Amino acid sequence: MKFLNDLQNLDRNNIGGWPKSVKIFFTVLLFAIVMFLGWYLYVSDQQSTLEQAASKEEQLKQEFSQKQAKSVNLEALQQQLDEMQDMLRQLLRQLPSKTEMPELLVDISQTALSAGLETELFQPGPEAPKDFYAEKPIQLRMVGTYHQFGTFISGVASLPRVVILTLHDVSLTPKNQDAKGGGGVLVLQGTVKTYRYLEDDESAEAKAANAKSATSKAPAKKGGQK
Repeated sequence: MKFLNDLQNLDRNNIGGWPKSVKIFFTVLLFAIVMFLGWYLYVSDQQSTLEQAASKEEQLKQEFSQKQAKSVNLEALQQQLDEMQDMLRQLLRQLPSKTEMPELLVDISQTALSAGLETELFQPGPEAPKDFYAEKPIQLRMVGTYHQFGTFISGVASLPRVVILTLHDVSLTPKNQDAKGGGGVLVLQGTVKTYRYLEDDESAEAKAANAKSATSKAPAKKGGQK
């Protein structure tokens, strides 16, 4: 074929003298190479960016639908939240108040005596205010039988005010471990915590103090070099 013969007989030092068909061929080939390199180096990256943007758009649409559904029910959810907060305040009001706490501690100690327990240690510690309540730790050591401890717990539960006692690092062991059976006498030792509700002004002060404490404990950001 004439075109193949022209390709075989090309004079590389005389490009201007090449046949017209060969010039057209190399022009088209060069254009194709440029287009391919342009697509590979630029357009393909743009397509990847477009696909990522399309995926992000779909995700944003789903998030918008979810938030729109929540916004439609926002008023009802706000009402439910207000009702739950009212219920929480009512439940907290059933806990002892600040003025009732000393009497409550006496009642707990008297209940232990009435149950027949021997109180070797009953030492209330300082209060720890939280956002809505304050906890009062009590270090104690009581000696008695299993039945007496049961009577004590039942007596605390029957006090006029709602009394919550939580156990922390409490152990219950036989008093005389070397004796067979320990004579049925047990030793309860550790820390229990009881709780009271905070008045509105106390709650505001406790929230402010806790927020300030959290801010002071947050690690400081290091400044950048200038």
